[in-house]
Amino acid sequence: MRLLSVMLMALVCVPVFAVDYIQPKPLQEVVKTPVATVKSGQQQLPIISWGADMATIYANGNSQKSTPQSLFAAAGLDFNLAREDVFATQLSNYLSGQTPYLRGTMGMLNMAADLLNKDTRTKPVVIFKLSDSAGGDALVVKDSIRTVADLKGKTIVLQAYGPHVDYLTRILQDAGMSVKDVNLRWVADLTGTNNSPAAALRTKEIDAAFVITPDALALTSNGAVGTGSEDSVKGARILLSTKTANKVIVDVYAVRSDYLQQQPAQVQAFVGTLLKAQEQVATLVAQRNQQKQDYNSFLRASARLLLDAETATADAEGLYQDAALALFNGNKAFFSSSNDLRRFSVIAEESLAGVKALQMATGAMSLTANNWNYELLRTGIGAVKSVESVRFNENAAAAVVSRKQQQGSLAEGELYSFEVYFAPNQNAFSADLYKEAFDKVINLASTYGGALITVEGHTDPMGYLRQKKADENALVLGRVKQSAKNLSFSRAQSVRSEIIAYANTKGLALDSSQFVTVGHGIALPKTGICGDEPCAPKTEQEWRSNMRVVFRIIQVEAEADVFKPL
Repeated sequence: MRLLSVMLMALVCVPVFAVDYIQPKPLQEVVKTPVATVKSGQQQLPIISWGADMATIYANGNSQKSTPQSLFAAAGLDFNLAREDVFATQLSNYLSGQTPYLRGTMGMLNMAADLLNKDTRTKPVVIFKLSDSAGGDALVVKDSIRTVADLKGKTIVLQAYGPHVDYLTRILQDAGMSVKDVNLRWVADLTGTNNSPAAALRTKEIDAAFVITPDALALTSNGAVGTGSEDSVKGARILLSTKTANKVIVDVYAVRSDYLQQQPAQVQAFVGTLLKAQEQVATLVAQRNQQKQDYNSFLRASARLLLDAETATADAEGLYQDAALALFNGNKAFFSSSNDLRRFSVIAEESLAGVKALQMATGAMSLTANNWNYELLRTGIGAVKSVESVRFNENAAAAVVSRKQQQGSLAEGELYSFEVYFAPNQNAFSADLYKEAFDKVINLASTYGGALITVEGHTDPMGYLRQKKADENALVLGRVKQSAKNLSFSRAQSVRSEIIAYANTKGLALDSSQFVTVGHGIALPKTGICGDEPCAPKTEQEWRSNMRVVFRIIQVEAEADVFKPL
């Protein structure tokens, strides 16, 4: 939940009016605040209505202003937390020196890069990764859209200058498209008004909308398929949420370059304190049944400061669950590990390419990050937590895929798919032959950590068709079919093993439970089905087209048993 679900109730009660679409301008044309020196004394620290910011509240002593007993105070820091979900207002405060810090997603920072780099003093330096969105954001589509590729030519709405720009550009890229392949409409607000993506999806001209999770649930009759009753849109469904695409939206803090140069110890103390706070919050949440009083105090403070209602503790819990805290390991990997495929340099470049394509930035200046000594920052941090947010229950995942295979419905829930081909009698699938395909699979696995990846083997039906033409009996024909199925499964297993081994040679540890192998045999030949039997290939090209492995990225969010907590 990027914002509170209580705001959703207001949306439910608002009749649908005409949506005021806007054409966003580059931020340097919008924000005209003069640059001033960062003020001394107690500083404003921006937070937004997002679960990861609950750790910042905890660091401030569960208070808007730093308490004497807080982690920030212990580090010699004094903050006044200012929730600011309007990014342009944050930018004005940053430029005017009300705060040296900027809080946003990587995409939001890239959209502001031209503005902030006009003056060397305000050049943003990314210093801390708060979280990945792991369920708080969703793409809701109408019933004509079944895969990401179906978005081509469709009209999509999202908030201008908001958190979903990176989300949009990345999923289009993975489907082999760009922003030129879709029609974009922009609105001013994220939620709760007639000028939000959720409100726009209720109109005929919009086919898809990037929304926060509470709005997604309302639009789709609580995450199923919209019935058209209450506040839902008939036929609307969640195509993809950040529970699946859990490494796309990255929330960070940046600091003004002049302040980092003048007060490096203060900035380092800020980062170190946030690392401690995240670790302590993760421990508190894990031990909430044993530390009920502290946990409830933490929830009430978060609800008060993020949701304007101290009693909205259930909403605060929802916010926290949707944000996968980066923690110590996640920050260290993000900023300093070349083996992290979703590291800072990769996200920064990917995000910048997206905002350039949208003409929201020139790309003249890219984002930079500070290189911390993480061994020094480790001081005071206890057991370092894992940064992985999900694992798969292998048996449940295999059962889901098996059921879909038997029902012929593997394409349902598909986000992306692509094929690789092999030669007759080929049983080895080395990375030397399939490096490009293997790299693509690894990248998708790293970005869509909540998706299952099926590795589906297919074999050529010619052997079976020759036996049938020779009038072999049903028993022999059945054995030929089963042999083909076994062979295709074996090949799929071999490909899966080679991908994991190839990743290991690059220092990348893939989650093997994310991959499920399938052997189709001759059941789904590329040449099609004629009646009840495979169609005979007519050319050598058609013959070879049947010998293939298909990689399919599948959204399985509705299959609750597939996921298991760490």
